[in-house]
Amino acid sequence: MVELTDTQKDFMNTAFKLAYEALELQEVPVGCIFVHSSEIVATGCNTVNETRNATRHAELNCIDIVNDICKSRGQDVRDFFAGIEVYVTVEPCIMCAAALYDLNVKSIIYGCKNDRFGGSTVFDVASVLHPITQSVGGFRAEEAMSLLKTFYKGTNPSAPPHKVKLKNKDK
Repeated sequence: MVELTDTQKDFMNTAFKLAYEALELQEVPVGCIFVHSSEIVATGCNTVNETRNATRHAELNCIDIVNDICKSRGQDVRDFFAGIEVYVTVEPCIMCAAALYDLNVKSIIYGCKNDRFGGSTVFDVASVLHPITQSVGGFRAEEAMSLLKTFYKGTNPSAPPHKVKLKNKDK
């Protein structure tokens, strides 16, 4: 694991604040920020439960913000994304990792591994897409994992009801 600079630690602190906010909103507690030229240009957390849209992960919410910024400024989206540093509390899932790699973001710095859906832990997206993006994790990993465990100990208000199959006594 590479040591973060004080500035990078500050960016990661911001991502963690967003993760804690997501937890309070009963969302999976993942916080994410996009930094360009040492300036935060997008912040996000998961909004899957709020929107009832399974694709509304923190990273994709930030991607949408950057797309809007580039449109409003008339900037080339691809060039802008090449300067983006992503700070996220949990390793991006397969979907988000693929999106970030496809956009050629500069780097991804994350907290804990994502043992269920991780874009390098579960399926190595980089081995397929061969990105130029550098990715490194393990920063405040225990805290990030603790947030996830806290969420999953509770009840997800947007999860479908659990169906219990009853044995058919007539068979």
